[in-house]
Formats: sequence, structure tokens, C-alpha cells
Amino acid sequence: MNKNRQLKEAKVAEIKEKLEKAQAVILADYQGLTVEEDTQLRKNLRETGIEYKVYKNRLVILAAKELGLEGVEKYLKGPVAIAFSYEDATAPARIINDFAKTHKKLELKAGIVEGQIFDTEKIIQIASIPSKEVLIAKLLGSIKAPLSNLAYLLSAIKDQKEAGSAESAE
Repeated sequence: MNKNRQLKEAKVAEIKEKLEKAQAVILADYQGLTVEEDTQLRKNLRETGIEYKVYKNRLVILAAKELGLEGVEKYLKGPVAIAFSYEDATAPARIINDFAKTHKKLELKAGIVEGQIFDTEKIIQIASIPSKEVLIAKLLGSIKAPLSNLAYLLSAIKDQKEAGSAESAE
């Protein structure tokens, strides 16, 4: 087997492993971004633990077919960057979508979330879902608010009774 083929097979295996491990994979057209813009996008993604790579489309198609991800090849045309998220399924879509709002050259193409392929429209919907931390904070806030109100109410009743007792003692 020649060296070139071995390198390609190793790359396909690497891509396949990343696709299997990732909770979300976002495909984006980055053509037209300046080096500075691309560097900023990479930094934003890296800060949240998202891996951002550019592979040959043909190698990604081979890896996807090995995993049974049929239909992804139609999104792999032209220059495509891939963001792999291993922890938060919504983060790469949210970060890339937010970045694309101010950098019109960047376009979301599609995504794979938990093994299911989504088109641009669905990925934009996924991008609107808050992060796991925000959702947990909202849940805890909604649980805490009634408890705080109850504690305030009980404290007010106690204060009122104490004030009533102090007045009747005079």
C-alpha cells in the first residue's frame, strides 16, 4: 500500500472517530473570511471546548458513509469547515451563528446533532437554544423564586405577630 493511501485512511479514521464522539458537528462555509476573522472564530470556539477543522470533503464523505450518515455529502461542496462539540450539542451552532451575524461571509450549511443530519434552517433553530448552564440556571431560578417568596411571607407573618404582641403588651 502506498504512503499517500495510508495517510488518507488514517485521516478517514480520525474523522470517523470525531464524528462518533461528537454530540454535535456543524458544517460551515468559511470562504471569504479574512485570516483575522477566522482566527477570532477559532478562538471563540476553542474557549468553549469546540474543535474546528478543515478536511478534504471526500475524506469526510467516506467517514460519514462508514458511520451510516447518508445525506451529508450534499452539504460538503466547496470549502467547508467543521466544528466538533463533545460536550454541548448547541454550542457550536450558537457560536458560529452569532459570528455569522456580524461576518456575512460565514454561512452555516448543516449539522449533525446526536447522529441526525439537520439542514441550515434547523441548525439555526438549534443555535437559539441557550447553553446547558443557562438552562440549569433558569431552572434553579424558577425553583428558588417560590421558595424565596414563601420565606419572605413567613418572615412577614412572624414580624406582624411580634409587632402585634408588642402592641398588646403596652
